[in-house]
Amino acid sequence: MKILLVEDDLTSRMFMEKYLSRYGHVSYASNGLLAIDLVEDALKKNQYYDLICLDVMMPKIDGLKTLKEIKKLEKKYPDRSMSKVIMTSALNDKHTVEEAYDSGCHGYAWKPIDIQKFDELLKTLNLID
Repeated sequence: MKILLVEDDLTSRMFMEKYLSRYGHVSYASNGLLAIDLVEDALKKNQYYDLICLDVMMPKIDGLKTLKEIKKLEKKYPDRSMSKVIMTSALNDKHTVEEAYDSGCHGYAWKPIDIQKFDELLKTLNLID
């Protein structure tokens, strides 16, 4: 599996990178602008990400705006497969979660990440067995 981890917090990024590396190759971006560039480059090369883990609260451009931009990019490449997107955040208010799903995410995981629940989410999305 090809995974993009978008996380500005070094500790969270290291934890998630170690955890996700058992499922495939993990690339990372420390902010939404870098993530958008990486996704666009991958789509141009027809090497899309199977999974994008996207933090909600980040500098420069937040995760929700980043998600909207990624979805716009995917529409430019309709012959490419779309990535599954899981939002990660300490925010668990109804408005943020609804906005994430309305913007096109496939799952939402609260921090601190519960590995067992995250594995179940990956299974639900048919990313792992």
